Amino acid sequence: MSKSVLEADVAIVGAGPAGTAAALHLGQLGVKRVVLVDRADFPRDKTCGSGVSPKGIGCLKTLGVWDAVEPHSYWIKGLRLTTRGNETMFLSGGDAAAAIICNRRTLDEILLRRAQSLGVEFVPNFLVRSLIEEGGRVVGFQDDEGREVRARYTVVADGGHSKLVPERGPKSILQAIMGWWEGVDFTPHHVEMIFDPRVAPWYVWLFPENDTRVNIGICYRDDAHQHNARALFQQILDSHFAPRLRGARQIGGWKGHPILYSYTIEKLHSPGRIVIGEAGRMVHPATGEGIYQGMRSGILAAEALRDVLTDASTEARAFERYESRCRLAYTASFAATRLLQPLIDSPVLDTVARVLPKSLRNRVAAAP
Repeated sequence: MSKSVLEADVAIVGAGPAGTAAALHLGQLGVKRVVLVDRADFPRDKTCGSGVSPKGIGCLKTLGVWDAVEPHSYWIKGLRLTTRGNETMFLSGGDAAAAIICNRRTLDEILLRRAQSLGVEFVPNFLVRSLIEEGGRVVGFQDDEGREVRARYTVVADGGHSKLVPERGPKSILQAIMGWWEGVDFTPHHVEMIFDPRVAPWYVWLFPENDTRVNIGICYRDDAHQHNARALFQQILDSHFAPRLRGARQIGGWKGHPILYSYTIEKLHSPGRIVIGEAGRMVHPATGEGIYQGMRSGILAAEALRDVLTDASTEARAFERYESRCRLAYTASFAATRLLQPLIDSPVLDTVARVLPKSLRNRVAAAP
């Protein structure tokens, strides 16, 4: 791409699951002039637990990539949960509640290449510096080299620390740090969640990526900056995984990343601009899950943009409907978290683990 202006009907900033889902679905809906930019080239690694929920699998099917993703996925059919009082229970919802782990390096590239096959133009190594605004309307963006992408509509999908979003309230941030190991013993097709008091009501996790490789991490709030993340992670590893890690091989170094979340859906649009995924703080506040929310919001945004571009709706009506659909999709689950987290950070879950019969646990896990 030269320093001349690139023009599009829709320009998307960020090629994670949200941005690629929006681009791909626009292609499915017949929108032709779509440009997708990212600060990196692909394939690239991404610090993420890489869990995709059953609803996320549904999005992959909608996007027509499930057949390509499934061979690279490790099926998850149960949960080993350890309470803050060190009570352990196994939960399983059966095949209907099965999820997958698919490494983000693979998942994101599959989504991107499918979008490109539908005519989406991808521009790598494009670090957006600022939006271009004219007459109170977003009309594109530019990078530090002066390159510009001008578009009728701009989709912001560049993650939780985006500087391209409408002004909103204070940020809620989870800290996360994780690593990868080969040769760690684990229960096949089960993830592990540990509500250690040092991080509760958030958690420690172990996610298997295949038969021999796992990622282990922690997420927690630290608004007062009291913790050294690496020291805390080492303490957690020593407490919960030391025997299993002795014979394991660590792959690469530990990586940290902040996760922005919200219990409510805030402003997701302005004239010429629509916000999706973690840029819109659409991350589950209890689990830090964002892949499903990113893809789903990308699909919904694409449908709103299609309606505007085909004159089926005004921009104002389509964008308001997009925001309403996001609220409908996420608000109940996000709000329930606010009620449940105090219980997690109390002896209640310990009591449940001690008294809940095994058969009932399975039914509880399978409930919608």
